[in-house]
Amino acid sequence: MATHEFEARRHDEALTGDHEVPASTRVGVLVVAYNAAGTLVQTLARMPARFAAVVDHVLVCDDASDDETYEVGLRFKSGSTLPMTIVRHEQNLGYGGNQKSGYEWAINHGLDVVVLLHGDGQYAPEHIEELVAPLAAGDADAVFGSRMMEPGNARAGGMPLYKYVGNKILTTMQNKLVGLDLTEWHSGYRAYRVDALADLDLASYSNGFDFDTEIILGLHDQGKRIIEVPIPTYYGDEICYVNGMKYAKDVTVDVLQYRLRRLGFGTPTVGGPDEQAYDLKPSEHSSHGVMLDWIGQVPPSRVLDVGCSDGNFAALVGGLGHQVTGIDLVKHEGVSERMENFIEVDLNQGLPDDVGRDYRVVVAGDVLEHVIDPQSLLTDLGSRLAPDGEVVVSVPNFSHWYPRTRVAIGRFDYDQRGPLDNGHVRFFTRASFERLVRRSGMTIVERRTVGSPLDVLDRAGERGLLVRVVRKVAVLDRLATRLWPTMFGYQFLYRLERA
Repeated sequence: MATHEFEARRHDEALTGDHEVPASTRVGVLVVAYNAAGTLVQTLARMPARFAAVVDHVLVCDDASDDETYEVGLRFKSGSTLPMTIVRHEQNLGYGGNQKSGYEWAINHGLDVVVLLHGDGQYAPEHIEELVAPLAAGDADAVFGSRMMEPGNARAGGMPLYKYVGNKILTTMQNKLVGLDLTEWHSGYRAYRVDALADLDLASYSNGFDFDTEIILGLHDQGKRIIEVPIPTYYGDEICYVNGMKYAKDVTVDVLQYRLRRLGFGTPTVGGPDEQAYDLKPSEHSSHGVMLDWIGQVPPSRVLDVGCSDGNFAALVGGLGHQVTGIDLVKHEGVSERMENFIEVDLNQGLPDDVGRDYRVVVAGDVLEHVIDPQSLLTDLGSRLAPDGEVVVSVPNFSHWYPRTRVAIGRFDYDQRGPLDNGHVRFFTRASFERLVRRSGMTIVERRTVGSPLDVLDRAGERGLLVRVVRKVAVLDRLATRLWPTMFGYQFLYRLERA
């Protein structure tokens, strides 16, 4: 029910002290190069001697350059003590594609850390140890060099005014949409733990310059730790191959699509719904808000939370004075501490005897659509009730305008969340679910319909215009839901008792 916590912070302790990389840490450097014949040698030669002595390997990837980048790399290798491999792609893979090939190399070679370094010398190799040190110490999964952390440095280093302003505008927008607090999204000087990269679906990411934005979103989605360290800014006479307007459009689309996926629209990310915890939606207008209101009307008693996910909803129920037992297919980290008792159960196999009986409330929030035989499960849940007990249920509305439209235009497919969640094996309209209730030997005590959970878009505190727009859209959505619940209702909620 809750998202992974994500940490984006400044690594102030990395700014002082010794940055020596432990010899036990296998560090690789990926040098992405395109038409860098005039800068590659100087970039490689500027690596600190102490770092060069312990680096495991340096891979220079020439992305089908038109100049002699590859030959220059080979000549440097022949006279260097650096452990190096020089490769030349026969076809240009793009900025993102070049990185993908390098990260695949890092994963396959069992490296612990990989540093992204640009062959044009725009990012200072002299600071490479400052990026690696937090990763080697286990303090982060990714470290970004930021040119914007220290006020005035970017402009003093020669960053053109239009790029500086664009960087600030895009970074602010991306932070607000995603809920982060990075000082810069657009630095290409980065270091990653290789096991963190292995958890990402890199093959699905862009081959273009917005790859760097997509990798931030992937790290965020996986709950990885990002920190930043300040780096100097250098703008020489290197050629910029980035189309600024296209880049701005691409990264904006990336973060908007990310927010829509968080809302439930869009293709699934790595890890299915059985692996990822569900977002807690505490708004009074959301399904969780309505269920908490219903449960709060019941005197403190025993509650069974079926499909409890990470237990954050159960913790709120426990805060109302109830003793909560949670069951789910996956035991998420910390779930046992958020409730009285947790039992790991595959609901398709039915409820085991140790779940017990005589519960005053059984909660089945967005559960029945995930099981093969929802009627059997609902009947079983009813049998676990105390004589005055009730089952509190929420199910997604398949007749909501969004799945209706997808079906009507022939674009039916599964999403990350919502009515078309990729873990759903059954779909319900209001009429079909109420037939299921009757067949399960239950009767309806109360029924509510809630609109789209737009509060999922508002997770990082006040964000100005975005917050105001989302709140106005939410008001309109709730009005439409009241007027036409089967078309605009996102979820149906029920209080049920045994017939």
